[in-house]
Order: sequence, then structure tokens, then C-alpha cells
Amino acid sequence: MTINNPKYIFITGGVVSSLGKGIIASSLGLLLKERGFRVTIQKLDPYLNVDPGTMSPYQHGEVFVTEDGAETDLDLGHYERFIGRNLFKINNVTAGQIYSSVINKERKGEYLGGTVQMVPHVSNQIKTKIFEAAYKTESEIVIVEVGGTVGDIESLIFLESIRQIRKDVGSSSVAYIHVTLIPNLRAINELKTKPTQHSVEVLRGRGINPDILVCRVEKSLSKQIREKLSLFTDVSFESVIECRDVKSIYEVPLNLEEQSLTKRVLQKLHLEERPSDLSNWKNIVEKIKTPARKVKVAIVGKYTKLGDAYISVTEALRHAAAHEGCEVEIKWILSEDLEESDKIKELLGDVNGILVPGGFGDRGIEGKIRAIQYARENKIPFFGLCLGMQCAVIEFARNVADLSAAHSTEFANDTPHPVIDFLPGQSDSTDKGGTMRLGSYPCELGENTIAQKLYNASLIHERHRHRYEFNNLFENKLTEAGLIISGRFPEQKLVEIIELPVSEHPFFIGTQFHPEYKSRPDLPHPLFRGFISALK
Repeated sequence: MTINNPKYIFITGGVVSSLGKGIIASSLGLLLKERGFRVTIQKLDPYLNVDPGTMSPYQHGEVFVTEDGAETDLDLGHYERFIGRNLFKINNVTAGQIYSSVINKERKGEYLGGTVQMVPHVSNQIKTKIFEAAYKTESEIVIVEVGGTVGDIESLIFLESIRQIRKDVGSSSVAYIHVTLIPNLRAINELKTKPTQHSVEVLRGRGINPDILVCRVEKSLSKQIREKLSLFTDVSFESVIECRDVKSIYEVPLNLEEQSLTKRVLQKLHLEERPSDLSNWKNIVEKIKTPARKVKVAIVGKYTKLGDAYISVTEALRHAAAHEGCEVEIKWILSEDLEESDKIKELLGDVNGILVPGGFGDRGIEGKIRAIQYARENKIPFFGLCLGMQCAVIEFARNVADLSAAHSTEFANDTPHPVIDFLPGQSDSTDKGGTMRLGSYPCELGENTIAQKLYNASLIHERHRHRYEFNNLFENKLTEAGLIISGRFPEQKLVEIIELPVSEHPFFIGTQFHPEYKSRPDLPHPLFRGFISALK
């Protein structure tokens, strides 16, 4: 498929960070996709890390992993969930990647001995990545979210690059959307436009005149406020769009559609207006807003003070819950708090299910293992993801298979029972970034297993992000004690899924991969649906 003259939509942010540019980009992507356009979304992150893979979740939230193994910003998860399309390495570009590429070219002599400069060398490299997003994904429209806030030092070269693209491809092929905050001073109950005026002034000082303003507000913009914003930002009255807080992020596209955001974008890009059918999306939102019952799930992890650290997990739970006709209440439990024996029942006694997500490091590991033991012994539905699956193996080995010293060599290198050990060929790796088993791999499912029944398939593909693995040397010992290995990577016979039989437990499954990455609002992941349906 060849795309001629793709269109580009650039989304910038002003006033404050964390305005939800990613959700607005995702929502616009959905609205364009529902009109039949082939859309992709790209994130430009100004930080100097090559990717977020080595960053603490408290710094950057969850690390999302694409099909081709890129460790990316969490916004790519939102992009995929809204537009229902797999994204790739080219969809997340960081300043670290850009500068590394430019420096490598300089070292190879590719600049013919010239002085390497921010413009044109760095800006050209950024533009190349943006153009590649269109052609490599064969997209008619590329939505590009520029991370950070207008005025940040780190963002300057990215703003310069997207300014230049207007000259490269023509004004009719580019639209600039500026997302801004209209604060409400509660003492006087008045919306203030001055921060937005200053933000747009800074943006215009960089040579970019926004075509559309999307205003985050607590209450509706009056006609007078919109007229004032239009006057002082030189944006048409019709293109001043409000984006109010909503209960569910999946309501945002419907609200933006009501205000004709897509119509304004299509007019700016000289694209035909096409009919749109959002009935399926409306049905999803209705299910989310009108649950028949509520269930409570404990997420036991080490980053529970920041929900964004597990955003794909929580969204996958909500997708499944909506389709099962219920609302999921998440009870965040710091795994370290479970290491004291007298707190287990107090903290876990009121939940319908227990989920242990992925992670790294030994902090709180014993608390996770104790939570899994509690779930197994008390017949509480349990779901373990990546490290959660590894902890389930350790717990089973210790308390059922009589391997009392069982552990992972990640946490206890001298354990006599290393039921979890390095991946083959990984033990000599010294780099931390990008050296794990990353991306999509096949998994063969065992006959008549819970996993096979939930997937209704014998071969699946799931995304990974880990360095340690189930140690096959202990397979016989564990399976003889009752553990079922229900999924394997066929090439190396690596264990991908473990479970307990339904005769012994209502739901007990652990996966070495991360199924949460592939869940969608309209297509919940089958394992998450199975977990939610088991909650009583």
C-alpha cells in the first residue's frame, strides 16, 4: 500500500504538564479512524534517555512495549487502545535517540567534515522520523504528540522541527492543535484565560500559530470566554474546543465529537468529511457507566503510589469488567506491607481477586509471595503477570513442592533451588537498557487447559519484557506436585503460562508475558475476562 501526500497533525501542550495530550491525540485518532482514514500516532519525547526502559516508574509511569520490542512511553498504550492498531518503534522518538543518531553519523564522517548544528542536522533527523512514521506505517494521517510543555528548554528543537514541516509539505497538509489549561479560581469562581494567552504567545514566538485550541476546563466555557480566547490567540471561535473532566477517559472522543473537533481538523487539512459510526464506542462507554455489580481487585506491587505505573493493567481490568457487566474497584497494596504476617488478612480479606503485576528488584518480593500464598490457600482468584508469575512459581515450589529454599537468582544468587533463573544467553549482559526479551513471541497452549479455553486457540502471540525465566530443570518436580504448564514458547520450550486445575482453585494463572499490552476497550484480553468472570 502506498500513501501519497500524508497529512500531519501536531499536538502541543501549554500552561502545565499532564494535561492529557495523549488522550486527546488518541481520541482524535479514533474519530478519524471511524471515518475511514488510516491513522497512526507518534510521540516525540524531549528527554535524553534513549527510551524509558531504565527509568523508574515513579519518574515516567509504565513502560509500554510494542510488537517489535520497543520500550516506549505509556501514551503509546493509550494510542493503541483507542485506534485499535499496533504501533512500533518508529511511533516513539526521544531526544536521546535523535542525538545518538546524529553523533553516530558525525563519527562516521557522514557530514563531510562540516560543523554539526541543531539546525539543520538535529531538526532534519527529527523530521525524518516523523516522515518515516507516515510511510513505514502506511498512514494517511499522522498525529504527532510533542511531549512536555511549550517553553521547556528540551522541547525547543522539536518545535522548530514541526514548524519546518509546514514549509516542507505545505500548509494544507499540516494542522497544529494546542492543548491548554483554563484554570478556575475557586475563590471567585472565575475562569482565567491569561495563562493560555501567554502559552500561545510563546508558541507563536517559535513560528507556530495554532489552528485549534483544546481547553482543559472544570466547567463549560462561556461564549464570552471563547470569544476572548479567539481574539487573543488568533484562533477562530469555532476552533476553540473545551475538554472537561469526565468519569472515564473513553468518554473524551464522544465529547470532542460533539464539538466538531474532527470537522475543524478535516477542514484545515482539506480532507473530505466522511460519515462516522460511533455506536460501538458509545456502547462501550454505556457499559462502563452502568455496571450491574462491583468487584474489588487487589493489585499488589511496589509502585502502588503511582497508578500510572500499572496503567495498562488497570485499563485491561476495566475493559474486561465492562464486558462482564461490572465495575472493578482497585485496591492498591504496597507489597512491602504484606511482609508482616499479621497484616495479610487485614489487607486482603475484603477483595474478590488478587493480581500481582510485573516489576524488577527485590523490594517487596516476599510480600508478593505471601499474597499469592494467601490467594492459593483461600481459593481467591489470582492472576500473575511476568514477575507475578515468577513469584507464583516460587510460592508453589516452597509451599507445595517441598523446595523450601526456592527463589529466583535475580534476588538470591546462591539459592539451592533456582526455580527462576536467567534467560539463556542473558547472564553475561552488562547493559540494562533494551537487553531483555522484548516484543511479541509465539506461545503454544496445552490441550484442555484453562488458557486454551479462554483464548479458544492453540497458538497465540503475546508481548514480553523480562530477563529471567522459569527454570526447566525443576519442571518435573513442580508438575508432579500439581502445577500445570499450559503455555510454552515452542522454539526453546520456555514456560509462558502456569495454572492450577479448576478442581483445586477457581482461577489461578500466571503468564511470563504481559497480556495487558494487547487489551482493547472493544476487545478485552481473554485472560483478563477469565479473571474478572471468576470473581464472586
